[in-house]
Amino acid sequence: MAIRKKSSKNPPVLSHEFVLQNHADIVSCVAMVFLLGLMFEITAKVSIIFVTLQYNVTLPATEEQATESAFLYYYGIKDLATVFFYMLVAIIIHAIIQEYVLDKINRRMHFSKTKHSKFNESGQLSAFYLFSCIWGTFILVSENYISDPTILWRAYPHNLMTFQMKFFYISQLAYWFHAFPELYFQKTKKEDIPRQLVYIGLYLFHIAGAYLLNLNHLGLVLLVLHYFVEFLFHISRLFYFSDEKYQKGFSLWAVLFVLGRLLTLILSVLTVGFGLARAENQKLDFSTGNFNVLAVRIAVLASICITQAFMMWKFINFQLRRWREHSAFQAPAVKKKPPVTKGRSSRKGTECRYYGCINRNSGLNMSESFYVTEADLFPICPHS
Repeated sequence: MAIRKKSSKNPPVLSHEFVLQNHADIVSCVAMVFLLGLMFEITAKVSIIFVTLQYNVTLPATEEQATESAFLYYYGIKDLATVFFYMLVAIIIHAIIQEYVLDKINRRMHFSKTKHSKFNESGQLSAFYLFSCIWGTFILVSENYISDPTILWRAYPHNLMTFQMKFFYISQLAYWFHAFPELYFQKTKKEDIPRQLVYIGLYLFHIAGAYLLNLNHLGLVLLVLHYFVEFLFHISRLFYFSDEKYQKGFSLWAVLFVLGRLLTLILSVLTVGFGLARAENQKLDFSTGNFNVLAVRIAVLASICITQAFMMWKFINFQLRRWREHSAFQAPAVKKKPPVTKGRSSRKGTECRYYGCINRNSGLNMSESFYVTEADLFPICPHS
């Protein structure tokens, strides 16, 4: 993400710079069109598809349950329109956080271009992860997921969802779809686009897979777990950029990163490998949304296990390489001081062989560690 410089000159209307500077206002106008459409009877039928959740079902009250009727939802093709509208909302919120929070902090801290980009990324993601964790935890508590873990596989298929559950998934899909146009709006560098596409694509693959296969219970638990670990990393990186002495958060993140991968595998195998495998109804039925067949279970477990195993392999492999690299730099430094050449900066430190940056810390710390998620399988270096 490059630094956006505000120019005193007004660019031509509908030009490249005009769209970049005013994309939030343009998107707001498009969203207002759908909201205004609700006011007129002719357009209300179309606008309501974009603004409100579709495919609701009313279940009559029973003697054993509450006296009020239950309103549940299932998914369908019209959900794409709802995702599109809330994708516009996500773009607007992204611009508000960037302009009124992150840009003000950046002006005070005077970050370099690289740190500016990473600070904006961590600022946006930490806000999203925190909000999603709180929202997801509220759903878990309200629907008794914590007190009764068998809900993850019992009574499958979970084709009927509460309002909060469906709105949560719609919001998640909308947020990660909004990341595609943000690559253009934020002037992302060409060399960073492939990494970002993998980052976004893997999130959409896992979230949409849980939504379409009616594994929304398992998907919600795994998302809350994963988002909590990611939030800890990004909030630690924000503190690290403000004060490089702050590194305890990275140590805690490294431990929770490993535990998060382990818990993800345990819950996935327990739900898909044991819970659904012992269910009575194991026939493929698209009308009822039942995908509890051997081929689908193997595919789900394979995608989760391969992703988690690859993440751990990359994490461990990179840490080992960094430790060997650090030892190689420390050994000659004890015997002989490195010569200082004229015309170069007098900064003390060792050069990072992978990234070409200066490591000004004398010891290995977790802020230099490898950061990897399901959607980011590439190393980053916070030295720059």
